[in-house]
Amino acid sequence: MRLAPFVPFTVSSVPWTAGAAGVAQTVREMRRLIDEGKRDPDILRAAHAVIFTTPERLEAAEACAVFEFVRDHIRYVRDVVGHETLASPRMTLARQAGDCDDQAALLGAMLESVGYPTRIVVAAYQAPGAWEHVYIQTWAEGRWIDCDPTERKGFGWAPPGAVDLWVES
Repeated sequence: MRLAPFVPFTVSSVPWTAGAAGVAQTVREMRRLIDEGKRDPDILRAAHAVIFTTPERLEAAEACAVFEFVRDHIRYVRDVVGHETLASPRMTLARQAGDCDDQAALLGAMLESVGYPTRIVVAAYQAPGAWEHVYIQTWAEGRWIDCDPTERKGFGWAPPGAVDLWVES
């Protein structure tokens, strides 16, 4: 049996606020974590290692390599029951696990650390305003590209069937 790496567990536990206010609160915290993470030496080192063998200045190849790393190496694990928890990109990378907001924050930090702007997308699938999922878009090759590392899908894929999307401006 393979055990996960042991890493002292620290996360931000956000008092859950329902509706749009809660979404805005979570997105603000995610943006703060991305902005801090993109300057973290461990995140920079990981992102540079991931893109090292991609063709130089080929934006789609670099961004895709970072996306595939997070998709393939970070296990999806749900939050603690009844609590919205947000791990720093460093913590998610070290634990090799996290839910959609943890993976999105790691992906955003890694992409931004190597020069690709990101924005956060929040999606509702059951009813407008009933937010339930978050992923990243990155700016590469002159367009925003969807990046949802929580599913074994390709670069540019977003979960279908959203009845409402909120995109960070």
